[in-house]
Amino acid sequence: MCKPDFFTVVYKINPWMEPAKPTDTAKAVAQWQSLYDTYVSLGHTVHLIDPIDGLPDMVYTANGGFVIGNVAYGASFTYPQRQPEGPAFMDWFRENDFEVREPQEINEGEGDFLLVGDVILAGTGFRSASNSHAEIALIYGREVVSLTLTNPSFYHLDTAIAVLDPLTGDADANIAYLPSAFDAPSLAILQERYPDAILVSEEDASILGLNSISDGYNVVIAKRAVGFEKQLRERGYNPIGVDLSELLLGGGGVKCCTLELRR
Repeated sequence: MCKPDFFTVVYKINPWMEPAKPTDTAKAVAQWQSLYDTYVSLGHTVHLIDPIDGLPDMVYTANGGFVIGNVAYGASFTYPQRQPEGPAFMDWFRENDFEVREPQEINEGEGDFLLVGDVILAGTGFRSASNSHAEIALIYGREVVSLTLTNPSFYHLDTAIAVLDPLTGDADANIAYLPSAFDAPSLAILQERYPDAILVSEEDASILGLNSISDGYNVVIAKRAVGFEKQLRERGYNPIGVDLSELLLGGGGVKCCTLELRR
């Protein structure tokens, strides 16, 4: 995670961002702290990367890379405003004894790469280039399933899919997703692979309710995603709502603020 000491919205690179709308950095820090405290209370270990002045989106650490088995695939950002974040995250990985693979292709880390069981779901359409999917497949030797996003409000895969069972094998892993975020071929893939998936409403998705973190039982979600909360409880999960409304002004939620480090 990265404390949003320098959070503000001074440019527009997604539909959520409105530079003319005031932001409250202190409020963003307080909301982020509540997410941090939630993880600690659940028994998770949280590592921090220092924020860098001039990189207000660094709080969205999920975009900084993708990690499996101590191998960190670095990020290469689409927009120039975020491009300095890529080297900063790779430096942190090296300093913390991860094996770093520098990207040759444009990708935005866990924003567009989600590990579901043994398979990597990979998003494209707005940020990560589709040829990054082949690159990540070579690095990790896993099946990579390409999915195309079509709604600019859901510009990263982690805004349209929530991984609910991250620690199970592929046959038992399940997800939640927003059907309208995908093109027809991608939707057909999701329907075939995850017939028991939770289909989330447009209302809950529109506040990034799917931008969530699960340990297989506890699911940290946007506090206002009450429909998704009910769906999770009905399936036997324990949803925990957190208010990140200020960070939503930059286009990020719970998952965006969280990069999973899989040793």
